[in-house]
Amino acid sequence: MATFLYKLGRFAFRRRHFVALIWVALLTLAGVGAANAPAAGASSFSIPGTEAQKAFDLLEQRFPGMSADGATARVVFKAPSGEKMADKANKATVEKTVKALGDGSEVTSVTDPFKAEAVSKNGSIAYASVKYEVSGMELKDSSKDALEAAAQQARDAGLTVEVGGDALQATPETGSTEVIGIAIAAVVLVITFGSLIAAGLPLLTALIGVGIGVSTITALANALDLGTTTSTLAMMIGLAVGIDYALFIVSRYRAELAEGREREEAAGRAVGTAGSAVVFAGLTVVIALVGLSVVNIPMLTKMGVAAAGTVAIAVLIALTLIPALLGYAGRKVQPAGRKSRLLGGGRAAKNAGRPNMGTRWASFVVRRPLAVLLLGVVGLGAAAVPAASLELGLPDDGSQPASTTQRRAYDLLSDGFGPGFNGPLMLVVDAKASDDPKGAVTRVHDTVKDLKGVVSVTPATYNKPGDTAMITVIADSNPSSVKTENLVHAIRDAGGGIKAGTDAEVLVTGSTAMNIDFSQKLNDALIPYLALVVGLAFLLLIVVFRSILVPLKAALGFLLSVMAALGAVVAVFQWGWLANLIGVEQTGPIMSMMPIFMVGVVFGLAMDYEVFLVTRMREAYVHGEKPGQAIVTGFKHGARVVTAAAVIMIAVFSGFIGSSESMIKMIGFGLAIAVFFDAFLVRMAVVPAVLALLGKKAWWLPRWLDRALPNVDVEGEGLRKLGDGRKNDDDRELVRV
Repeated sequence: MATFLYKLGRFAFRRRHFVALIWVALLTLAGVGAANAPAAGASSFSIPGTEAQKAFDLLEQRFPGMSADGATARVVFKAPSGEKMADKANKATVEKTVKALGDGSEVTSVTDPFKAEAVSKNGSIAYASVKYEVSGMELKDSSKDALEAAAQQARDAGLTVEVGGDALQATPETGSTEVIGIAIAAVVLVITFGSLIAAGLPLLTALIGVGIGVSTITALANALDLGTTTSTLAMMIGLAVGIDYALFIVSRYRAELAEGREREEAAGRAVGTAGSAVVFAGLTVVIALVGLSVVNIPMLTKMGVAAAGTVAIAVLIALTLIPALLGYAGRKVQPAGRKSRLLGGGRAAKNAGRPNMGTRWASFVVRRPLAVLLLGVVGLGAAAVPAASLELGLPDDGSQPASTTQRRAYDLLSDGFGPGFNGPLMLVVDAKASDDPKGAVTRVHDTVKDLKGVVSVTPATYNKPGDTAMITVIADSNPSSVKTENLVHAIRDAGGGIKAGTDAEVLVTGSTAMNIDFSQKLNDALIPYLALVVGLAFLLLIVVFRSILVPLKAALGFLLSVMAALGAVVAVFQWGWLANLIGVEQTGPIMSMMPIFMVGVVFGLAMDYEVFLVTRMREAYVHGEKPGQAIVTGFKHGARVVTAAAVIMIAVFSGFIGSSESMIKMIGFGLAIAVFFDAFLVRMAVVPAVLALLGKKAWWLPRWLDRALPNVDVEGEGLRKLGDGRKNDDDRELVRV
């Protein structure tokens, strides 16, 4: 592989006009496609194989035209202090508002609080339910404006009015912190390279890669049913890995120049060595992201595949566009150790000849491996402690900031009708196979009414043939509580006995049941997913490092970092530690997809640093150095670059903490803290300590396996057979542009 990539790097350097033109054409094509693509609708949410999804599909089939997936709004009214909603003036205001709500072109139904008995027992709170024919993301702005205008008219009349539900669902915004993250990345690159031109190359290529990836996702969003979160995630990961991969290529290029090689030769060798690490690091990320498809949740699969596509683009750009741009830059990219005149080049270097920080740190770890290992493991273990209290759920209006109308409506409904009213359970009774459908439905109604934790059960609503019924159940606990989850299981257990006696099937659905089933499905898939991703990456790393213990150590180190990161997420988003610092206004359960998503993404990113850092050690060991010295050599050449890459990735991920979408905020924080733990504690401390303790055993591989494995030559051993590529005189170098 090293020889092939070496030739590719030299070709891209030599034919830079051709390579640059191809990437510009791809960016233009993707941009035009995105600009002309039809607007994407709402991303559908389904959980195949769950009872809640089965009930939802049955409703679509047996109750045609009811728009089961349509947006809903609850307009909640509260009378002034000392008044009742039934007072003449207040009642007239509500009736006028209900009439205005029903005039919308996308509205299918509006309930009158006084006719639907939607007034609280103390008479101070009432609500009107509005049902739309399209989902919240597809709802026209005119319909949202009409909803808000009707609510404002009631406020002007003296009532307190708040609106809940998904009808006012807004497109998430990332905010200015995303730009700050990129700015920090730029500063780190300038410090690392000592050159504005060299620092600009990774940023430029990363932006091109993200532009192509996100534009392609936008162009295909309508056809493939991709949501807004998909492109945000692709941008987040694409920026981070795009900058990092380019950073490693440019760093190796400067190192090759420092050894006296011609620029074209240096570009070829940089792509042949660091490029090999980029390929395998990218493969681990792609495996982790595409592996999300084993969970069998379409939304998660699409997010993973789209992000994996952006990573693949980042790898291709690093291997081709970076050497091409290095050809354009010419002498403006200095050899390692030199700075541009603007940044202090030409001055006498301080501490010249002194070992760099990476060398000094690695030497310390090699001398005290056991102490460093214990300290690192204990620190990560302490950070992971909060993960034992992990509570999973999906966000609802109760998790919105207290300043939003959705949250205030949620609180008003809880005050007036009880905490369970915000998450009603919908029972779908399929009595088609029953001899007495109505009798079966009556039995379901009476059985559920007597269950512990049930406040009320509404009369059944039948479809036209009368063989299917809907029943709404209100619990006495809030939707995200364990009590509500236990009630759902109790209803399902009771349904088994009802089916045996009546042949009628009882299915529980609704947003609360959907959330419970979603969380359970993710929990069930976590271990198989972890085994698949870690197993495939383990095999890949055996090929890369030609070792058994190094990949095993990499996997165990990843588990430490991901558990510590989950602990930090729980401490901030569930317990509220430092929540105000990052703008978390409302704490609560961690999103159900967070653990499995972090496992996938963090594993891929963790293997990046493993491959980049340990490949340098492997290269030194293969070239004859002793195990301890190889660790020091690996840190001498790789620690500074890996540190810069980690800081850049942390900055990019942290930029998304400013998002208004709680899911993006949580993912941004989780990935940023995970990279911090993995890069600075696991890869910089635990990994060299373990390798120092193992010595030569770290690189042991059974002979039969060594013969069976393909030789991918990540270390670039095959490049030794090529010419040296060093120039005799710096002044003889010609740079063709």
